[in-house]
Order: sequence, then C-alpha cells, then structure tokens
Amino acid sequence: MSVPDQADISPQVQMIQLLTGFEVSQALYVVAKLDIATILSDGPQPITRLAAETNANADALERIIRFLATIGVFRTEDGQVEITELGLTLADGRPESVRYGALYFMETHYGPFGELLHTALTGEPAATRHYGQPFFDWISADPERVDVQNRAFANITTGLRAGMFEGYRLPDGAVVADIGGADGSMLVQLLADSPDRDGIVFDRPEVVVAAKDKLAEHGLADRVRCVAGDFFESVPAADVYLLSYILHDWDDQSCLRILRTIGKAADSGARLVLVEAVIPPGDTPHPAKGIDLTMLALVSGRERTADEYRELLDAAGFTLDRVIPSSTSFSFVEATLR
Repeated sequence: MSVPDQADISPQVQMIQLLTGFEVSQALYVVAKLDIATILSDGPQPITRLAAETNANADALERIIRFLATIGVFRTEDGQVEITELGLTLADGRPESVRYGALYFMETHYGPFGELLHTALTGEPAATRHYGQPFFDWISADPERVDVQNRAFANITTGLRAGMFEGYRLPDGAVVADIGGADGSMLVQLLADSPDRDGIVFDRPEVVVAAKDKLAEHGLADRVRCVAGDFFESVPAADVYLLSYILHDWDDQSCLRILRTIGKAADSGARLVLVEAVIPPGDTPHPAKGIDLTMLALVSGRERTADEYRELLDAAGFTLDRVIPSSTSFSFVEATLR
C-alpha cells in the first residue's frame, strides 16, 4: 500500500496532523533525554539492549522509536534499531548536534505554550503566567537551567547558524564587545581570523562564567576578557558592539534602554552589529515568523522587519547602515552611533 502524497490529503486530515505535532516533539525529547542517538552513533542495537542501557521500558521505547522511524529519525529491522543522519543531530558531542536545543525547548518552552491562550487574551507572556516570574529570571535562578541554556545557545550558534559567517567580517575596530555573549561561542567564531583584535564577553554573572573555558579552549583567553554585568545598567567601552540574538528578547522600550546604555559607553562613530532573524514582508514562509511566536509566549520581545530595526536604532541615536543577509535565516544589521 503506497503512502498518499501530502497534496492528496484532505484539509481535515492535514489539520489533525498539525494539531498532533506535540506528539513528535515529546517523542524527540525522550530520545534526547535518554541520549539514545549518542548510544546508536556507534552502530545499530537491539531494542532490548537500548532499553537496558537507558533504564527504559522496552515495549514503550520500541513504540516511540517505531513512531519516529516513520518521519526518518530511525530505521528498524528485525528488532534492530539504527540511527539516521537526521537522528544523529540529537547525538551529543557532534558538530551538528542540537541535543541541548531539544532539552532546552522541551524543559523550558513546552510548558508555557500551554498558556498561549492567556497571552492572546491579555498580552502577558505565557511564561510569566506559567512560572510566576519573567522567563529569564526563572532560568537564572537554577544553575542547571543556565547550563542547559548556554549549551543550547552553543548548539544554535554552531548548528542553525552554520556557515553564516562565511564571507562576513566585522566592521573595523580594535575592541569587539559581545553584549549578552553567553559562553562566548559567537565571539570565538568572529575573532578566529582576526588576531589583531581584542574582545569582551559581557553577560550576567551566572552566565558569563561559562565563557572562560570556551575562550581557553580556543586559545583566546589572552585577548578576550569576561565581564559580568547588566546591559540595562552599563556596558564596557569598545569600538564594535555585537548583539547576537539579544534585541529580539525585548520589547521596544527595553531595547532602547539597552541601545542607549551602549551609546553612553561608546564614542561617536562606534559600530553596532545586530545578528537577528529579520522578518520579510508578506506571507512568505520564514523561520523568523515562528521564532516571533516563541518570543510572544516566553518574553516581551519580538522579531522585527528591517524598517522596524531602522526606526528602533534611529530612536536610540544610531543610523542603520545596511542589512546583510547570510546563507541562513539570520542577517547582520550594521549601524553607527551618531
């Protein structure tokens, strides 16, 4: 019996498939949490051995794997389970891994999305209602959640943004400050070919501590320093300021506070580089439109169009110079402090 083409499926069935998408994400979470993809990266194994190694129920695990095999995560035959190239993205320790992204999304995002109706009715972020406090305050209160977030952001940097820096060079400037730089992954990539530049990784105290090991690992500890602080209060002086996926976390007024804090620390002519997913016009599919829904549910932030960035930057004393698309869904938004 052949599998029907998606175009031949009725709108009703298509809608049911969309409505049950939570089953896919939860099943993938099981694979990530039990680290099944890592176990299978050395070769196929029988389901009984997989269950024993992960302390899982063999029958339940077999049914979850059978389901995920229909969407290309596994291949199964005669009781043996083999991981596919797609499934290997959930294996730990691989360059293409998004395992910590899976853990982060499901352990911090999934619950709040159950309150999305509340957001639609009131405008309050679902996460604030779900956790009883702002999302990032809840994250920061637990070192384990901070660690998962840092690892997830590193997955995103090396995975979803893979190749985006090819052909791109930061504007001229001796000192580059990565504001909200987490574990320093972004700055590591951007300074790798710029031995003449120094850097600063700036983030909250409980977050930036992770950058020291990352910088040392890549031989940058001697020219990149870690500074702890709050970008609403003050930031270090620099020639180039990098904000990678920061402004999308905040509403316009909060963004203006961040940008004006930078303006106070910098000299006229300082350069600003925003790494953001810029929303294209119309109904054209784009990942930024899905990410914007995440922002709506979790925080007060939003994804923005190029014109919205132009207006925001202008209000903070910056002139937008250009928006440079990359090979990914992210763009470089360059501006100059007036």
